[in-house]
Amino acid sequence: MDRTEKLHIAMFPWLAYGHTMPFLEVSKFLAQKGHRISYISTPKNISRLPKLPPHLSSNLSFVEFSIPHVHGIPPGVESTSEVPIDKVPYLKRAYDKLRDPLTDFLKNSNVNWIIHDFAPYWLPGIAAPLGVNLVFFSILNASTFAFLGPPSALLCDRQKRPEDFTVVPEWIDYPCNNIALKLHEMVNHQQSMDDDVSDFQRMGRLIQGCQFVTMRTCFEVERDAIKLLIKLYQKPVVPVGLLPPLLSLPSNEDNKWEAIKSWLDSQGEKSVLYIALGSEVNLSEESMHQLAFGIEKSNLPFIWVVRNRPVGEGQMNDIIPPGFEKRVSNRGLVLRDWAPQLRILAHSSVGGFLTHCGWSSIIEALKYGRALILFSGASSDQGLNARLLHGKKVGLEIERNEVDGSFTSDLVAATIRRVMVEPEGEVFRANAWAMREIFGNDDLSNNYLNEFTRFIEEFSTSASHY
Repeated sequence: MDRTEKLHIAMFPWLAYGHTMPFLEVSKFLAQKGHRISYISTPKNISRLPKLPPHLSSNLSFVEFSIPHVHGIPPGVESTSEVPIDKVPYLKRAYDKLRDPLTDFLKNSNVNWIIHDFAPYWLPGIAAPLGVNLVFFSILNASTFAFLGPPSALLCDRQKRPEDFTVVPEWIDYPCNNIALKLHEMVNHQQSMDDDVSDFQRMGRLIQGCQFVTMRTCFEVERDAIKLLIKLYQKPVVPVGLLPPLLSLPSNEDNKWEAIKSWLDSQGEKSVLYIALGSEVNLSEESMHQLAFGIEKSNLPFIWVVRNRPVGEGQMNDIIPPGFEKRVSNRGLVLRDWAPQLRILAHSSVGGFLTHCGWSSIIEALKYGRALILFSGASSDQGLNARLLHGKKVGLEIERNEVDGSFTSDLVAATIRRVMVEPEGEVFRANAWAMREIFGNDDLSNNYLNEFTRFIEEFSTSASHY
């Protein structure tokens, strides 16, 4: 096959905005290189994506599959943000029912490659007979996968107890600053797993069945972990880069941003703490109160994004402590449900970010060199990210009870102040600021995307010579 021959590549992300967006970024790059892209998802997930630039629309088309209804989730649910964590297993079962429409699509569309996510463990069984190549694209980083180990460990029933995940595994062959989970993080994550097919089994089968693996990372951040994965998987691991997001804003949100910007403009440089725990972290009332009191005791100016989540049939009540907003109104903004996160992090008045440690949020923060206050959320990778960044000294974890995840407002306040203003926190501020050279480097990001594209093209060329 000639290098210039264009490929037909299908994209098949998991049903969460944190997955669909990175898959779209890679799709746009491949389409720009002249390849034909079929981006496969459900109608609601596709409608939430930003509009394509006109010059890409001839190469990139969206293919909508209706999600079959399964018992356990309300009709019309199409993404993880619409259900509590303990209902996510039902969404995985619904996603698995996309196997038949996907098989029909592949039989009739001459696809060369599928770039897929962690969930469709059944994909190698339908792709191989049709001669379709697979790339497992993880939106997580290499340290998370290094911790999870080779396919044999992922597929092994031995690793079922939460306690097994609280120690550094024996296959880690580099100094990793104790990257392991706390018990409360693993218990949380297990709620989102399907009893029939665990996430570990899904990933193990896909790593075994794909031609190569790619991840949202780079050698400059995770060289040791990537090299270990190549050894553990016995197949290529080709990082796609960090995919740092570009600053853009839908025009209908301009008014909201103008008010936030005006408030930020009135604050001192690097003085403001930004707090956002992602769309899927669901804290108890007690935890929300401790967090709020800690933010209040820190005495720093702040912006806090508070999201209501659906719980069962109704909405979650507002669980910020009564009177909190009034008491802090002279130095804090509480934003409901949505905030232009990238614009806030890019503003020179923001100095630190209290984060749930989702990898996308971390990339956004370090793109602008913001020091991190690490408060891991509901997914197990978030705990591993917190250890990774704590180890790199770009942030500091809020200490919590290892078993139940509880914490005190005094520790929240002390951690915030140490990272943001105290002299002994200068190391975190300096290291985070230096990270802009990697996380904010668009040329570096493009180099990785080019390398990834070249790998697919050359793999296709060599395969066609057999």
